[in-house]
Amino acid sequence: MTWEDLKPHLEELARRSIYIFIGWIPVFIVAWYFWKDIYFWMATPLLKALKEVGVSNGDKLIFTHVTEAFTVSVKVGFFIAFVFTFPNTLYQIWKFVAPALKPEEKEVVHKFAFPFLFWGTLLFLAGVAFAYYVVFPISFKVLLTWGGIETEALPKMKEYLSFFLKTVIAFGLAFNLPVYIYYLAKLDLINGDSLRERWRQAVVFIFIIAAIFTPPDIFSQFLLAIPLLILFWVSILIADRVAPSGRKFKGE
Repeated sequence: MTWEDLKPHLEELARRSIYIFIGWIPVFIVAWYFWKDIYFWMATPLLKALKEVGVSNGDKLIFTHVTEAFTVSVKVGFFIAFVFTFPNTLYQIWKFVAPALKPEEKEVVHKFAFPFLFWGTLLFLAGVAFAYYVVFPISFKVLLTWGGIETEALPKMKEYLSFFLKTVIAFGLAFNLPVYIYYLAKLDLINGDSLRERWRQAVVFIFIIAAIFTPPDIFSQFLLAIPLLILFWVSILIADRVAPSGRKFKGE
């Protein structure tokens, strides 16, 4: 491929990147302007737990570097802009890739990609809500009282933001297990029988994932592992419908 052949593709890539940037900028500005409201919504479960366990400064978080609050505000703006402009980002990527696809390939994308995005988004939000409203309140009470009466928690803004984003994203992705199983079954890579045969390995894997992506206490690990175990068995039923028992599949 010569430079002249490559040049139109690069120009189209640059154009689509500009469209992504144009959509991203106003959302970032709005999110950055309201970053305190957004951030303290994120911190609400922790602040409630601080008050309930009797921490003296339980109505606030601290920062120890002069630039920390500003850094947090920018990260909040980036995160909100990324989330809310993600559909536009996917659309621009699709407009860049679509001309190179054959009609049958476009049909496959329409048939599988868009349902994947819909159900994936729905389950992702369910995972985020479960982490925010169930896991955080329980975990924070346990963790904040772990040091005993001789210690007092002083959570930092930047560290809490990193913890919050890592945890909710992990829960959101984990709750997409039925979606992953559905498409693997559609591709004939697994079926219900193959999942049943490997249920012991699945249980071990689920608890490993829960240990990695939850706060370092046994209660939080179980709070992620138990829903995942339920979703795993739901996924088996989904795989049974998509790839019935006895059907040959590529994983065999």
